[in-house]
Amino acid sequence: MKRWIAILGLWLSTAAYPQAYRPAADDEVLEKLPLPRPERRELRELRAALGERPQRRDLALALARRYIEVGRADSDPRFYGHAEAVLTPWLAGTDPEALLLRATVLQNRHAFQAALADLDAALRLNSRLPQAWLSRAAILEVQGDYPGALRACLTLGRLTASPAAAVCRESALSLSGKARAAYKRLVPIVSEAPADTEEAVWTRGVLAELAERLGKPAEAESWYRSALALAQRNVYLLSAYADFLLEQDRPDDVIDLLQDETRADPLLLRLCLAEMRAGHPRRSEHALALKARYAAARARGDSTHQGDEARYALHIEGDALASLLLAAANWQVQREPRDARILLEAARAAGRPDAASPVREFLSRTRLEDVRLQAWLAAPAKAEP
Repeated sequence: MKRWIAILGLWLSTAAYPQAYRPAADDEVLEKLPLPRPERRELRELRAALGERPQRRDLALALARRYIEVGRADSDPRFYGHAEAVLTPWLAGTDPEALLLRATVLQNRHAFQAALADLDAALRLNSRLPQAWLSRAAILEVQGDYPGALRACLTLGRLTASPAAAVCRESALSLSGKARAAYKRLVPIVSEAPADTEEAVWTRGVLAELAERLGKPAEAESWYRSALALAQRNVYLLSAYADFLLEQDRPDDVIDLLQDETRADPLLLRLCLAEMRAGHPRRSEHALALKARYAAARARGDSTHQGDEARYALHIEGDALASLLLAAANWQVQREPRDARILLEAARAAGRPDAASPVREFLSRTRLEDVRLQAWLAAPAKAEP
């Protein structure tokens, strides 16, 4: 469910990690960001209003929330940094909503333990925060703590009758040896829920990935397309659908989907993988651009995309050892099926099957069901991107 943390991050409430940059002066230009005019105007108006009345908590939270929404839409960490800077004056007191918003920022950086600490602090102040329980469940699921995620989901279910509670619960159960039963229960819940909300995008995305794990590609594609029809533009949803298309060996469809989506690193990676398979003339240009972005991220201490960078190292550069090092480091932070996949692939390609032992033990212990992983483990064939 990690891929969907950013989608679900606000709608119910409404190693070292890089710190938020704070300008030395109010008029310092950090970077000219290519935002649509309505978003630029809205942010400018919120900043001006808060500047005139800095004591207004509601304005600070509204601006932070809007920064997070913009950052989420483009997978742009700079806006999360702006949000954190706005929230800072409100974090010294006892404001659970400010803590909840900062937890969203920390989730984006994959600073999951710090995010959990903020969520715990918020829940000590107000234990009836549905968004805090949902975010807690999502993080624990990312970390492979499925019993802990389920407990958080059950608490959420006592606070709200939203379909989110059912999806949260069934997602945790689906990763604990009960995938088929969870899918069967979820289909009518998601199908009958209102389809005009951000919640609907998230629930359909979760269901699409569950269908993938169960080996139901036609149903997975239907859920992905349903979610895409509801979302104006969402990097996380596009990434998930592109991964699905790559798994189905449809690189041309990925190129059609992402050829104009090169600003966000996750989308550029998937475009590169598709172009490599299809022999596209821009594959080298895009690969070099992505390599430079990863280098820049490392230089500023950003390690949030190690899983993606491991895929780049293995499938684009052909560097199995570098991929293995990245995938192993990534596994220490997050343990979703795709994280397991790249570590297994890299370990085999590097001739180090022992390096994938933690994944094999994890799959056995949790009883995680994923036909893609099971088929890959059973076949000694060379890994494909």
